[in-house]
Formats: sequence, C-alpha cells, structure tokens
Amino acid sequence: MRDRRTTIFSVLLAATLAAAVAPAPAYAEPAGVTAQVEPNQVQNLTAVQGDGYATLAWTPVEGSTDYQIERTPIAADGSATGAAVITGVWRPNRQINNESPTFADSGFNPGDRFQWRVRARFGTTAQPYSEAISGTTTAPWGDPNVPGENLRTQWETTLAAQYTSDVNEYAYTAAVDELSDRVRVEEIGRTVLGRPINMFVIGYPTPPATPEAVAKTSPLLINCNVHGNEPGDREGCLIMARKLAFSTDARTIDLLSHTTVLIVPTINGDGRAANTRGNSTGQDLNRDYSLIRQPENAAFVRMLRDYHPVASYDGHEFGNSNAGDLPMLPPRHQNVAQSIFDESQHMIEGHMYSQGAKDGWWPCPYGCTGGGSVGLSEETILRNTAGLKNVVNSLLELRSSGGPTRPDEGNTANNRRRKTFSAMWTFNQFLDYHRANLTAITTARAEAIKFQVSNTGRIVFRGSRPIEAYPAPHPGDAPPPVDAPQSNLILDNAPCAYKLTEEQYNGARTDGPAGLRTTVAERIAAHGWQVVKTADGYVVPLNQPERGLIPLLLDGLGVENLVAGERVYPTATGKHNGQLVVSGFTCLKDATVNGPVRVQPGATLIATGSSFTGPVEANGAAGVFLTDSKVTGPVRITGASGPVVVADATVTGPVEVSNNRGGAPLLAGNTVTGPLSCGGNTAAPVNLELANSVTGPKSGQCARL
Repeated sequence: MRDRRTTIFSVLLAATLAAAVAPAPAYAEPAGVTAQVEPNQVQNLTAVQGDGYATLAWTPVEGSTDYQIERTPIAADGSATGAAVITGVWRPNRQINNESPTFADSGFNPGDRFQWRVRARFGTTAQPYSEAISGTTTAPWGDPNVPGENLRTQWETTLAAQYTSDVNEYAYTAAVDELSDRVRVEEIGRTVLGRPINMFVIGYPTPPATPEAVAKTSPLLINCNVHGNEPGDREGCLIMARKLAFSTDARTIDLLSHTTVLIVPTINGDGRAANTRGNSTGQDLNRDYSLIRQPENAAFVRMLRDYHPVASYDGHEFGNSNAGDLPMLPPRHQNVAQSIFDESQHMIEGHMYSQGAKDGWWPCPYGCTGGGSVGLSEETILRNTAGLKNVVNSLLELRSSGGPTRPDEGNTANNRRRKTFSAMWTFNQFLDYHRANLTAITTARAEAIKFQVSNTGRIVFRGSRPIEAYPAPHPGDAPPPVDAPQSNLILDNAPCAYKLTEEQYNGARTDGPAGLRTTVAERIAAHGWQVVKTADGYVVPLNQPERGLIPLLLDGLGVENLVAGERVYPTATGKHNGQLVVSGFTCLKDATVNGPVRVQPGATLIATGSSFTGPVEANGAAGVFLTDSKVTGPVRITGASGPVVVADATVTGPVEVSNNRGGAPLLAGNTVTGPLSCGGNTAAPVNLELANSVTGPKSGQCARL
C-alpha cells in the first residue's frame, strides 16, 4: 500500500521501468483484395487480440482433419520482416464446440505486428490457405508514462530472454506496494536460506487490514511458483498483480470491490534462484503441504489457516509435448468432501473448457494425451491438501514443451511467452469464475465443513476420485488414471479422536532442515486444529472442519504420517435417560440423552450426531466439541481452559459462550432458536465465514457471527 512519505527508489528499482510506448489497441484487417474462393479454402478468418495472444477463428471446412496456423511478422506497410512459420495446429480434441474452431496464437513479443493464414488438412494433405489477415498485438499492460503502470519485470524488459531474479522480484513487489493503495504486501514467512515469501493482498479501494477481515471477503488465492524450475506462472502473476494494482477498467474495479485477491509469487525462492525443482534442501515442496517439514510449507499453511481463501489455483509446468496447453486437475483424495470435488470440477469443465473454446486455449485433464501416472491422491500435494481444507481449487500445468500442436515453440523466448500468457489467461478466468460463482463456491465450502465436523463415513488413507473422460468432443484423450484405495488403507469405523503422548506431541523431530525443525504440536497449530490437554496426553478430536486430513497425519495407517496416535472410540452411544455428568473424557456418537448434561471442571465432552433433551452446561471444562447435534434446551459454555467448538448444531434455547481461555471458540453453521451471547473470551469467537442462523439477538463478541 502506498506510503504517503516521499520515497527515493533505488537504482535497481529504476531498472524495472520500461521505456517502450504502448500502441493503441489494433484490430485485424484484410491484407489485400479478396481472391476467388478455392475448393476447401478456409473462410472468414478473424483475429482478436488478447493479453499476449491472438484468438484466431474461422468457418470450418467440411471433412477436414485439422488446421495449420501460419504467422508472419510484418511491418506497418504490410511487408514481411521475417519468415512465415507454422505456429499451431488445431485438432478436434482441443475444444468442446468443434463447429466454431478457435486457436490462441501466442509466443510472440506483445506489441509486434503479424499476418495470419489458416489452412485445412485432410489427413496429411494440405488445402489452400485462407486469405491473410493482419493486426498489431496487444502491448504489455501499463502506460510507460504513468507511475505504477510503467513498472516492468526483468522478464518483460529482456523480452523473455531472462526470468525475473529474486532481487528484481522483491524490488518490483515493493514498488507495486509503494505506489498502489489497493495493495498490501505481507511477508508470510522465510525460506530455508532466509529469502522472504511475500504475498500480494489486493482489494478496492484498499485491502482489508487484517487476515480476519480478509477472510470475511471470501478471498481467492493464486500460488504461482512452488517448483523453482517452473517459473512461467510466476511471471504471469507478477504482471497480473500490476494490472490489478493500477487498472481503472470496470472489470478490475468490480472484482476487487467484491473480494480480496491473494497472490503468492514465489513460495520457493531458494529453488527459483538456483533453478531447481526442490528447495535448498532438495525437498519437493509440493510433497510437503500436509507434513509441513519445511519452513516454506509451514508459512503457506499458516496463511491458509489465517486468511481462509475459498478458492485457489496452484501453478506448475508439465513436460508432455503432446498434452494440451493447460492441463488442470481438482483435489482427488477421497477424504475431500464431495461438494468441494464437484465445484472444483465444475470450475474446470464448466468454465475453463467453455472459455478455452471461445478464446482458443486448450485446457484438459492433467495428463491429457499420454500423461501417464500423474495427478493421484497424495495428500502432501497442495491441490489435495487444499481440498481437504475445504478450498475449491485446481492444479494448473503450463505445457513447458513445444510439440505437434505448437511447432514454433522451439524458440526459447516464444515458448516462455506462450507459457506465461496462457497462465495469465487462466488466472484471469479464475477471477471471473470466482466473481460469477461465489455463492456456489461458498455453498460448497459450507457443505464440506458441515460434512467434516459430522465425522461420518469411512477414512481413506490413500485413494483418488476418478476423473471421467469428457464427452466427445472433448479437450484431451486420456484422463488421469484412478488411484483406487486399497482395502488395507480404508478405515470404515472412524474413531472419535486421536490421543498423543507427550513425546509424540512435543518431542523433538528429526525431519526438516537442521535448526528449523518443528514439533508435531507446532505443525498441528499451523494447520489450525483444536487440541485438548488431558492428564496423560493430548487429544485431537475428529469432529473438526479438517477431519479428512487429521487421520492421514495422526493414524498409524497414514502413508505419510507424523505419528501413530492412539485411536479413541466413542465412550457412549444409544440412549441415556436422566442427568449425564461428564467428569473425565466422554465421547458421544449418535447418542440420545434425555436429561441435563453437566461437564465438570477439567473434563472433556465430544459429541457428534447426538440429541439432548435438557440443558448442556460446561464450566471450566478442558474442552467442549458439540457438532452435528440437536439440543432442546439452553447451552452454556464458560471458563473452558481448552478449545470450544459448536458447529452445525441445532439449539432450541439460548446459547452462551463466555470467559473461555483456550483460543478462539468456533461457532459455525449453527441454528439457534433464541439469543446467542458471547463475552469475555480471551480470543473472540470465529465462524469460518459460515454464518449462524439465530432467531434471537446476537450480542457481545458474537454480534457478527
């Protein structure tokens, strides 16, 4: 965010300013007089300019197998300034509406002028080219004479000859922050070698001041670079951040007026500086989002905990030269709630496929043609971790190699441009999807949280949901394989909680970089899970919003777990008549209590799917978890030393949550017939942006829940 004090930019920062003048937008026009139509000649060729690409469209030729796209650089007078090249091949499996073929021609220097022709082929037999059309491509966004808009990355100033260095990235990021009221740059952590991990927080007219305030805007998140040798998405993110920070167009203002955009350009600064896939320890950070052994992953997971993005994209590059332009994949782990999987798939198949068909890009299932064993169910991968954290999300892979459908991509700079601008297209479509479908996204998230806190259904330790081939015509030929769960990795009888010993919880670890290792307790806190301290250990209940992830780390069956905790099963089910006094640790599952419930000081009550006729009162408890349950009578929870969770409960009567000392009570998605009052809690109660329905007054710390 702009500092009102006068700032003298460094020489390094000045190097990010571009001197090039942006031309006015140009449209395609015929290159000459239309000749007589030849048999099988492509007709009605048009070109519409986008950010770093031109969408070519034409009328299909009956019986054609595919189409070749030719591009020639030209001067203002139409004379050629370079050789004509085949820059692309349109094939029927590129898009879902073959009656309107389009191709996003990319891999050129934005602002240059070109001529295009397209010809059909019958098998390998080429037909006559269309009449040529020409146009000037769209220059990089931002007026070179306007401060802020004139910022440029190292990748831009070198015409894609060099990727943006970490030093240049930090200078560019600081400049955007300095010059735009819409932007606040937060350092969310540091790499192993101490490089900052920055995040753009972008909103209009200014971004919300705190993570809690950001969370209330249902933010969306873009993670741009986890593998250091896959920087294409990162370059697109940096350019997009500039436009979001300074553009005055109606779409940008509308988007930022309704949400907050979070952009993490580089989680793996050490790997980017060294151009290595892993971080400085050699760890693939996209295999550590659940275990969070590395400080980079821990920083990112804490950010997810604090900012609560409702949707996200995770940027990568993919080496399959036969694949589509933009392989995508939703969270597939079977513990991900169905609503999150479905909405993530809708974002891909319901939006990206159709918009790709309009603009000429080729999104497809990760793997596409000849993809092999990719995109499985490891919970350590961000798309799966995020899905288990109830985030609608997708992996994005930029095709890093040229190939049959884009032959000109053997040119290094052109290949880099094509990758970066295809990423920008995807991320901008993601912004539009979030804006148009926010209700569906938040509904899917709410359904997922309610499902998870109910602690129902089996636990799968490894296993993926299938991705079906899209009905023909479809973008891609080979969906990713199914990673079916093995019977020995399924737990049908889920426990109530996991119990950890002191050593398991607080003991020293040997995983992670020396000097930066963290305990299980610290990692659980980073994930945001609630823990109850008992006389002989620590209990982690499963009726929490991230229930699908907890067992994967704390159960002995976990393929990549942290510890083998003790499974704690319900201590009471069925019917109980009369008063229930909880004096130690009590876990109720599908129980019916006809009478009052009193939780004594130091005791713990965990209740899921249960029914209570009578008041529920806890004073000085070690912990209270009341989820997916019904209470006919008042609920009063006061003075707890540990966590308080009341979620997806129906209470006929008043609810009071006061003077609790175990962190922020979670009160989410409840239906209360009566007042809801909160006061004196050490941390104000939260609802994870899942509102409570309350017929009486909401007061005190719960007034906005």
